[in-house]
Amino acid sequence: MGTTASQLPKELLSEYQELTFLTKQEILLAHNRFSELTKDETSSPNRRVPMEKILTMPELKSNPFRERICYVFSTSENKDGSLTFEDFLDLLSAFSDSATLEIKSHYAFRIFDFDDDGTLDTRDLERLVNCLTGETEDTRLTSDEMRQLIGNILEESDIDKDGTVNLSEFQHVISRSPDFVSSFKIVL
Repeated sequence: MGTTASQLPKELLSEYQELTFLTKQEILLAHNRFSELTKDETSSPNRRVPMEKILTMPELKSNPFRERICYVFSTSENKDGSLTFEDFLDLLSAFSDSATLEIKSHYAFRIFDFDDDGTLDTRDLERLVNCLTGETEDTRLTSDEMRQLIGNILEESDIDKDGTVNLSEFQHVISRSPDFVSSFKIVL
């Protein structure tokens, strides 16, 4: 099943290119992948792919934040993590090589903010660490190790010393991490 211009109108393709960090070729490839996930040739922008199908993509399958990624990019009113084609493009755009550090850090912050309260508090940081280390008996940190690690993270990141990391503090830390941009990507 090839992607043709007739599946995605030229005007829409140009608009998507202007609104994302994706090339026309990447948008067409994304449209093809999205159509494969829906098994539907129509290009209705309101069609949704359930999160369960998105999570089967090899690019997300082993990502420890895969469900949070879907929730953050989903515009679904019932917060089910399902994605429209435009949500899917937003996700791919934010993870593309061409996205700016500001965009990447903004979305990373939202993904790590598990309770969606606009800050990374101790609970968010604990969940973040557990996602990164795995939650098995062999990989899980002890309470003391977790407390020490979160203390170190807050010491390094919490500039205003309020016990949380806000977006600007997070972006400040990320700006000093040159590997962040290259590691925060999904390639189709």
